[in-house]
Amino acid sequence: MSSDFQPPPKGLSILTSVGGVVTAVIAIAGLNFWSGRISQKTQTSEVETQAQKVAKLDANSAVSPGTPIATSELTSKTPYIAPGVGKLDAADMAAAHLAWSYFQQNWNEKTGLVNSADGFASVTIWDQAAAIAALVSAKELNMITSAEFEAKMTKMLQTLASLPLYKGELPNKVYNAQTLIPVNYGQLDKREEIGWSAIDLGRMAIWLKIVEAKYPKMRSPVQAVWQHWKVKRLTKNGQMYGTAVVQGKEQYNQEGRLGYENYAAYGLKLWGLDVKQALDYQSNTAFVNLYGQGIPYDRRDGNNSGGNNYVLSEPYILDGIETGFQALPKAYADRILAAQAARYQATKELTALTEDNLDRPPYFVYNSLFVNGKPWATITDTQVQHNNLRFLSAKAAIGWHILYQTDYTRSLTDTVFQQLKSDKGWYNGLYESLRQPNKSLTANNNGVILESFLYKQVGKPLIVWAGIN
Repeated sequence: MSSDFQPPPKGLSILTSVGGVVTAVIAIAGLNFWSGRISQKTQTSEVETQAQKVAKLDANSAVSPGTPIATSELTSKTPYIAPGVGKLDAADMAAAHLAWSYFQQNWNEKTGLVNSADGFASVTIWDQAAAIAALVSAKELNMITSAEFEAKMTKMLQTLASLPLYKGELPNKVYNAQTLIPVNYGQLDKREEIGWSAIDLGRMAIWLKIVEAKYPKMRSPVQAVWQHWKVKRLTKNGQMYGTAVVQGKEQYNQEGRLGYENYAAYGLKLWGLDVKQALDYQSNTAFVNLYGQGIPYDRRDGNNSGGNNYVLSEPYILDGIETGFQALPKAYADRILAAQAARYQATKELTALTEDNLDRPPYFVYNSLFVNGKPWATITDTQVQHNNLRFLSAKAAIGWHILYQTDYTRSLTDTVFQQLKSDKGWYNGLYESLRQPNKSLTANNNGVILESFLYKQVGKPLIVWAGIN
């Protein structure tokens, strides 16, 4: 979840010219050039007009207060199992292999960690959890041997159990994946301790527990990781806490808003930590109607609490795949997906929104259904808005489809399969206004895609499959 730096594209095209071109060819080339410019201007104008129409529809789609969900619909003791799970078809397997290629090309042999972004040796704990999910998926989908799995997983866990920690307590938010020095986002060589993220560690907690429960040989290495960390610092009075260093001073703050807070808290609960308040999905929840669908959001927002209350697809998808909607009500996820489908019906823009890296400045955004009182806003963590960079997310599209199997989610997945392939994995998404791929390649995008296919293959939530009580 933590934002991470994605460097600009490395391969800028260089145009060269050859002498001796006859006048006629130059004339033809000139005509083609101006014809292309006119055509491009016309297309740009049309796109801008469509974007303006969508912006108006989006702004008018929000009605507050929204339609709440009946209390009787919120609790379920039985983990949800999606329809149609149990076997991958040929297209699924091809997609999983492509996602795995990212990890093959971004594995650091010395440390066992995987680059968060393609070719950039930086890693967060959130993204390393995605790498563990990918490695488990690759083994279970028979893309690697048991021996390779054991070697890679052992190396990863040994590194996690020996990381230099922020103030000797918990993992820093970012590390150099090759040297393991704590760094800041986008920086590889300057040692800097910037605090820890309880949300990131909560996701890691889920995957450590899955590995420990599923693979007996890994129990001791997993325990070594958990014992290396002073995990009691992650909670206080039933809430999750993280740290940040601001102008050289440490801040110790409650962390998380509805969605990620509950999902991450569930991971810490699996390890016996007190997260009762963080798991509460009702006390701070309100509803807003978006295109007629009442979606839940956290009343604590960037205006009244200092923490942005992004409403995104990813925490609901991860919760569905990993726990069977035991951290968050499935009814919330139903509404989150329904609002995006309703937006498509109104605007004809396929919508599957969550946060991720960009292939251009500002390099990381949160594509939100609702945030800080604004509908359909794409913002940075500092609340700068970039709605022109909203994109359909590959991981969200595939995750939603595997969980719901509707005609709408099939359209999302078809779009990903047709337009977002690269030779290094799946691109992060498809820009809505620009009509072109977001060519950023990340561990989290490809990791979520892989664990989605693992869920489909095993036919049950992953903590149930792993045998976690």
